[in-house]
Amino acid sequence: MILRPRQNWFSLLFVWNGSVLQSIIPQLLFMAVVSSLAVVTQGRIFGEKIPLNTTPFTLFGLTLAIFLAFRNTASYQRFDEARRLWGNLLISARDLTSQLQCYAPQSDESRSVAHTLIAFVYALKHQLRGTDPEGDLTRLLGTDRAGRLREIRYRPVALLKEVRRELADLQSRGSISDTKLWMLDAQVNELEKCVGGCERIASTPIPFAYNVLLHRTVYTYCVLLPFGLVDSTEFFTPLLCVFISYTLIALEAIASEVAEPFSVAPNALALDVMTRNIERSVLELCGCELPEEIVPVRLYQFT
Repeated sequence: MILRPRQNWFSLLFVWNGSVLQSIIPQLLFMAVVSSLAVVTQGRIFGEKIPLNTTPFTLFGLTLAIFLAFRNTASYQRFDEARRLWGNLLISARDLTSQLQCYAPQSDESRSVAHTLIAFVYALKHQLRGTDPEGDLTRLLGTDRAGRLREIRYRPVALLKEVRRELADLQSRGSISDTKLWMLDAQVNELEKCVGGCERIASTPIPFAYNVLLHRTVYTYCVLLPFGLVDSTEFFTPLLCVFISYTLIALEAIASEVAEPFSVAPNALALDVMTRNIERSVLELCGCELPEEIVPVRLYQFT
């Protein structure tokens, strides 16, 4: 996801990076060609006039807008749930670290648990994105511990198991009581729930039939639209049709991006920023040096 500062109304008119315009330019060019052909032929195909007018397009456009709204709502619900899960991940990580620092302040293992917890967050990010976590795990855990995780399929779960084992060791040595262990273990359970929720979203996409139906409907509407407008708008038909097509096709593209909140698309969750914020927050509670913060940069440009 592109992390950007607040922008005024004028700059939003010219945003390029982070918009879906750059990904749908071929479709808009295709619509411009179809619209131009409709103007040149006066709405005829092979010499036959296509008997279309604006009335059916108005009714059909209203139905299509409702369908697009439903699709975008379903996509955003997935995005919002993913955002809430990562918010809970931050809360539980902070709580676990804070409790451990307060209940076992003399323990040398508290910082080890904190680094394992941070490694868990990075491992979860890489698992959801399907990327290689080797670099982050080596930085946080060392070469030997990272190497032992190389053959494990579900690294976040394995790292939470290590956190739980380290907490159990503290309890067995008398560093924390049974009651305090129960409180700490409750935070580990919350982290596991976040992992399960993220895996559910990542492994359960929106049914393919919805995507196919919406895709076919949008493009059929856009291709037929010039032939219904050419008699009333004439030479302005390409301009109007490209603009209307941009709205509909862009909505479909945005819904597809938002429906996959853990991807690296511009409109997915900013997982890099979230993981860094969790790392900084946990390390600050431990009194450690903080890594550099990821700050918004101006990625838009004027065209």
